[in-house]
Amino acid sequence: MSLTITNTTKSALPRLPFAKMTDAVLGPKYECGLVIVSPRKSRELNRTYRSKDSSTNVLSFPIEKNEGDIFIDLKKARSECALFERSYTNFVGFLFIHALFHLKGFDHSSKMEAQERKIRNLFGI
Repeated sequence: MSLTITNTTKSALPRLPFAKMTDAVLGPKYECGLVIVSPRKSRELNRTYRSKDSSTNVLSFPIEKNEGDIFIDLKKARSECALFERSYTNFVGFLFIHALFHLKGFDHSSKMEAQERKIRNLFGI
């Protein structure tokens, strides 16, 4: 497993076991990129790929069977964490795990939620 983290902002990334979470969900042969983006870039990506003209907290893009990228807007995550009754760090972990399951091919469903819950419990998120 290979996780590459790129922070394109001045925001500090919360201390979370991103590589271990990636391995737990996607396995050792997956190449995953985590990119921290500004609200402007998040909005641009959301508009281009989802036809939604607003920033979003997380986006995931599968590239190939064993390769994909996750984009997280930390400012958006910070502003939304209280809505989900989570701390900022916990919410970023929650979003990352959610995106990993999308890269794995899951669509929103009770099955996806159950699998996410197992991983969140494993990592205390």
